[in-house]
Amino acid sequence: MSEQNATALFSEFPPVTTAEWEAVIQKDLKGADYDKRLVWKSRTGLAVRPYYRRENLEGLDYLLNAAPGQFPYVRGTRAANDWSVREEVDEAGMVEANASAKAAVASGADSILFRRAYPKTLADLRTLLDGLGDAAVHLWGDGPSDALAALIRESGLALRGSLKLHPFAEADLAAACLKSSPGPAFRPVAIRRASFLEAGATSVQEVAFLLAAGIDYIRWMTARGVTVDQAAQGVSFGMFVGTSYFLQIAKFRAFRMLWARVVDAFGGSREAAKAYIMARTASWNHSLYDPYNNVLRGTTEAMSAVIGGVDSLSVGSFDEVYKNADDASRRLARNTQVILKQEAWLDRAVDPGAGSYYVETLTDALAKAAWKLMQEVESIGGYLKARDSGMIPNEVRQARKKAEDALAQRRRVIVGTNNYPNLGERMLDKMEQKDVEIVYGRGAEVFEDIRLRTERFAAAGGKAPLFLLAEMGDLKMRKARSGFILNFLGCGGFGVKISHFATVEALAEGAAKMGASAVVLCSSDDEYAALAAPAVAALKGLPVIVAGAPKNADELKAAGVADFINIKSNAVDTLKAWQDRLGVRG
Repeated sequence: MSEQNATALFSEFPPVTTAEWEAVIQKDLKGADYDKRLVWKSRTGLAVRPYYRRENLEGLDYLLNAAPGQFPYVRGTRAANDWSVREEVDEAGMVEANASAKAAVASGADSILFRRAYPKTLADLRTLLDGLGDAAVHLWGDGPSDALAALIRESGLALRGSLKLHPFAEADLAAACLKSSPGPAFRPVAIRRASFLEAGATSVQEVAFLLAAGIDYIRWMTARGVTVDQAAQGVSFGMFVGTSYFLQIAKFRAFRMLWARVVDAFGGSREAAKAYIMARTASWNHSLYDPYNNVLRGTTEAMSAVIGGVDSLSVGSFDEVYKNADDASRRLARNTQVILKQEAWLDRAVDPGAGSYYVETLTDALAKAAWKLMQEVESIGGYLKARDSGMIPNEVRQARKKAEDALAQRRRVIVGTNNYPNLGERMLDKMEQKDVEIVYGRGAEVFEDIRLRTERFAAAGGKAPLFLLAEMGDLKMRKARSGFILNFLGCGGFGVKISHFATVEALAEGAAKMGASAVVLCSSDDEYAALAAPAVAALKGLPVIVAGAPKNADELKAAGVADFINIKSNAVDTLKAWQDRLGVRG
């Protein structure tokens, strides 16, 4: 398009001021509270506005003028975005692990993390690494770290990759390795505080506490004669990728920038200030039920990680929550990244989120909040003292509790688990003993435990409860409420049947024929006063539940209504209570 045509086109769309935007919004809100309706408060405490304009970026020139590969690396540490596709190999035997690694490299991986394989001799090491070519290798198998470090030195191999030396528990060994390490191609120390996110921490907490751990690490290493550059270039940071797409992009950008500032403040070179981030898709929001949804979750998480500029990424298999991944599920996980490179071309775009008013504002807000929290940790005496005093664990526990409460009240959704369940799905017989267990509990597990309890009860010969959702009265309200209750009770693995009844006599007859365990009245609030008492009487002791939160709830209770299920109900407590009441054991 010529400049003249562009000018003519844009002249048709005159500029609109913020005041004009806001006036239209306030008119559409019709008096409703702007902040409550349109400003989203994330779990991190950050406020996300409904739209952003150029004036929202005042003072953010340090972000807008940054370039890829330039300090402080908010836009990435490289001039290209060719991240490493990392495959996790779970086999313990050298031959078996090597075979899996070679298959992964042949299929698109260029980085291998050995989670269990531990070479004890030079022959073991050669067997493990045979045929891997230029692939980076991360030797994280279980075994004595000092012996493995000595073995690598003895081998004389110029490896690319990492070890998992603990910066504090193995400080002297880490210092010795750092002094002899060839530099950023091989990083012997790992700050693996990925567990923050998996334990329930917010993104602000994750960045702040990881940063604080890195600061203590530099102090510990320089006290042992390691230079700041050696320490910074010899460490990798393990982080998980969570669900909030744009927030995760901002998280990686913010951490990279803040770590660069830390290294610079310690007197390190700008080259050494490049953070090396090894990311992995999270398990927290992955589910046992409807497990193919995990494929979609892993894809969006992978996208946010690579757009955020991570150095190495592993996508977990969709079925890893309940079994050892097989060749098909590993291939699907690996190809998620291969497609992002070969078909979506995300490796050809460095920091594509740059310039987005939303992403830049979010990066700045997250960085400032994380830096402030890191300073609170420093005021206590640093990461280790804050951890041992209980400050950090308490912060994470509180954040997890809020996340769990949001799931229980279904304000936060895990599709197929606490909302929109597949009612006919059974997973009990598909669960297997796994070689590598997920250390921290997933958010979905509390719902899964409820549903598995129902499955175990039925498998042992019990009769799974059947809830009859009785649509009566007002068409709009009965349909809306039966749909809500279907999703609510289906999350407990219960049988759910929806039927319309014109009279309570027809309802009683239908409930008897179906063998219903309980009946849920689905109607409007105004109609419950006339429906509830006759229904309770006609059903002769069968529990009656009302869908909704009518104002005359006390009167309905007095008439025999057993429970009320509505949008404010705690699903976990409600489902467990009905399992207890209906005798579901397991």
